[in-house]
Amino acid sequence: MKKYPFKYIIKFFVIISWIYISIYSFLSCTTQRNTSIKASITINTDVEAKPYNPMIFGGFLEHFGKQIYGGVFDPGSPLSDDKGFRTDVIEALNELKVPIIRWPGGCFVDGYHWINGVGENRKPTDDVRWGVIEPNTFGTHEFIELCKLLDAEPYICHNGLAEVKEMIDWVKYSNSTEGKFAEMRKDNGYPNPLNVKIWSVGNERSGIEYINKVRDAGLGMKQMDSSLLVTCSGIHGNSSIDPYLFEAAGKYLDYISAHQYWIENWQEHSTPDYLSCMMLSEKPESYIRSVISQIKTAETKGQIDKGQIKIAFDEWNLRSWHHPGFQRFEKVDYDDPEIIKLIEARDISLKPSIYNLSDALFSASFLNSCLRNSEYVTMANIAPLVNQTGPLYVHPNGIVKRTHFHTIEMYVNELEEYIAHSEIKGSKLSDGKDSVSVIDAVATVDKKGEKWAISLVNRHPSEKVECKVTLGNIQLNGIYNGRILTGESTDSFNDINNPNRVTPKEVDLNFKNGIVTLPPHSLIIVHINSD
Repeated sequence: MKKYPFKYIIKFFVIISWIYISIYSFLSCTTQRNTSIKASITINTDVEAKPYNPMIFGGFLEHFGKQIYGGVFDPGSPLSDDKGFRTDVIEALNELKVPIIRWPGGCFVDGYHWINGVGENRKPTDDVRWGVIEPNTFGTHEFIELCKLLDAEPYICHNGLAEVKEMIDWVKYSNSTEGKFAEMRKDNGYPNPLNVKIWSVGNERSGIEYINKVRDAGLGMKQMDSSLLVTCSGIHGNSSIDPYLFEAAGKYLDYISAHQYWIENWQEHSTPDYLSCMMLSEKPESYIRSVISQIKTAETKGQIDKGQIKIAFDEWNLRSWHHPGFQRFEKVDYDDPEIIKLIEARDISLKPSIYNLSDALFSASFLNSCLRNSEYVTMANIAPLVNQTGPLYVHPNGIVKRTHFHTIEMYVNELEEYIAHSEIKGSKLSDGKDSVSVIDAVATVDKKGEKWAISLVNRHPSEKVECKVTLGNIQLNGIYNGRILTGESTDSFNDINNPNRVTPKEVDLNFKNGIVTLPPHSLIIVHINSD
């Protein structure tokens, strides 16, 4: 047997190893290309596109934390006008074209009596829900003024624990042209009716007594003015709609109120990682369809007319508010160090670094869910609009537009007014326990069917997605203009020192044979002309 020098043996193994590594690398690259993340959205142009209600881009304000005082309303601030409204806040909210605002609560309303918030001689009262003193300097007329500044529809929520008469009196004060309450309004300096058309009977109430109150209040409001739109508590959290509601009060209702926050920070605050948040992004769709199913059951039973009752998703957000030690139902000792500590702890919700791409992309998915179910969902109100977990952070020296501010702004200003039928297919994104589609998308079109605006969300934290967009029989090839919202990482956020770290940017999207590459953790709205 021929013997080879040791150096040749080593050289042989080096060559073999190099060949092996080369083949492995090639196969790995090939495999990576073959298993790249892919998805598709097929837009059926043969199905008639349907209009959606822009009130799904609405907002909510409650007398909690710094939403009202130190938020939209800050008399004495150098940034406020002569009526006390923060001009920088008004300017920012006008970018969102806020179509409707729900006020004054929320849980706050359970202890609110409207009479304390009108007239010149207003006295502070105890806010027993949130353990603070309510100054009552922001009341009915200030709310209406805010709505005028924003060109927003006012939506007032009654005290659900008050007597029906108190509810009806508030409607009379706001809308009547004659009578005791009309004269009271005139004496307070407002000769013309306020014309508030949408009223809610209470907030997150339930039970037979409450439902009977909905019936009586609804009847009273409809008798006063049949054009008034009546809302009531329907479903919040893990609750369901009481069938007795439709039976007893269904004929007087125009909306069922739905509330949900998917990260519960009520008592213990947490900031889940991006992937965990994305696993929640399809929950709103399931929630909405559950509510629709319950409404359809009532329609089938003949308790309400088909299409009569719509969904007002009038409190929604990824993150719930933080109020450790509350709600309460009796006056607290305002000097109690423990109470002071608990109230100060609320401000953790103001911390800008909490709000990153999770909030932006979840908000896009929520709005997509509303658009896809627009036959029933005709109103939605992000809660809150300002401060706490809201899209706009207000501080004494200015504002910060959080990431989800830009999501709403893009949807309001970029989408067309009709929602088209589309189907999403593709890879799944998983955290090892749950999974969601790696992309979310909706397609909107103008009335003529010529101008399209397609929202494309890539939920993947780190990988690009090859997405094929099929628009009827149009083969998309070439460059199309759009806007993109993303960041250097999923944790990117805006704050006082870096208010523009995450902002929408113009982008040219290159389509080849209908396929476009979507960057990771991004929202894109692309515009296409089909004429």
